[in-house]
Amino acid sequence: MNANTSRQHPAEWDQDAQLLSQTARDLPTGRHQFHKERLMAQIHEQAQREERTATTGTMGSTGTTGMAAAAPKKARRFRLPRPAITLPAMAAALSAVVIAGVVTVGGDGSGLRDSGVATGPALTTDVGTASTKGVPQLLDQISLAAAEGDHPTVKPGQYIYIESVLADTFVKTVNGKSSLASHELHRRQIWDSPDGVEGWLIDPAVNDSPEGETLSLPDEQGNTPKAHLGSPSYDYLTKLTTDPDALLAKIYKETKGQGNTPDQQAFTTIGDLLAESYPPAELYPALFEAAAKIPGVVVVDDAVDAAGRHGVAVARLDETSGQREEWIFDKKTHVYLGARNVQVKQYKEEGVLIKPGTVNFTMAVKNRAVVDGMKQTPSQAG
Repeated sequence: MNANTSRQHPAEWDQDAQLLSQTARDLPTGRHQFHKERLMAQIHEQAQREERTATTGTMGSTGTTGMAAAAPKKARRFRLPRPAITLPAMAAALSAVVIAGVVTVGGDGSGLRDSGVATGPALTTDVGTASTKGVPQLLDQISLAAAEGDHPTVKPGQYIYIESVLADTFVKTVNGKSSLASHELHRRQIWDSPDGVEGWLIDPAVNDSPEGETLSLPDEQGNTPKAHLGSPSYDYLTKLTTDPDALLAKIYKETKGQGNTPDQQAFTTIGDLLAESYPPAELYPALFEAAAKIPGVVVVDDAVDAAGRHGVAVARLDETSGQREEWIFDKKTHVYLGARNVQVKQYKEEGVLIKPGTVNFTMAVKNRAVVDGMKQTPSQAG
């Protein structure tokens, strides 16, 4: 099946508000689950763009935009789900505060299609202790490990394969009553060509079919958007500067107006590159060296990824949402394991109290490799 409507990405748009309008018009039957899991999450990256020109009213102190008529450009790929802003039932306005995802359904629960992922109670964990002590040393060790690791160059005709497991907590509203729920841990597989033009995704939280769906471009309208920091291809990453200061400056410049604060958005942008992309060997260490220069970065001595692996986390608290974004690394090898977002400060969303210790999002990378064919796994490569 073709997934062109699912590959919309706010970074390609001129107005944040176009997101809801285009989704309401173009989303095929049964794609609302994707809208909740991916499209809301993508707003996290773009919710406060300076160039937004929507004219409808505001919500809360952070500002809100309404729907606009112009059609957004298509984007390149699915992104991993992120803790997202409030978006009940295709609402006409959205809040710029980044917090847990919200799902609103009718009396029979038919407002959203059933995904292939079971739901359960909210995910929780120990908050753990965060400290600024040892941050530079840890990031130096991570950077060295990244530089020394096996990192094959991706050649034309090959594909980047990333397998992960993930889960998330969201606010679910049925018959006007809201409560916290979660999508249980599930497997996700994605393939991308080096130029980002060809791809495939298998994720039961997104796909209508267990076989997955294409991410290949151009879409039906002939659009092939260019790669960028928010939706990079491998080829795009090979062209980024490896100077940490210049790289961080570029990240701040190109994400200006996004997220809740510039520092948090810079941290999130680097975290996204670590999670589901394949930074070239020369760039990988520079990402960690750049992260060390972001104010507010801390170390969490014990953090657990979605696969249950304990590690040490490089983290930063988003003061607006009360969530701490954590990148988790093996304590001995300093290899990247995964990421999670933990609620550290109490927050009320849609009348539901999100308590400290709530895990809003968690993922673990199980395999990251270069393969010779679309939908080929490393084990099949022999």
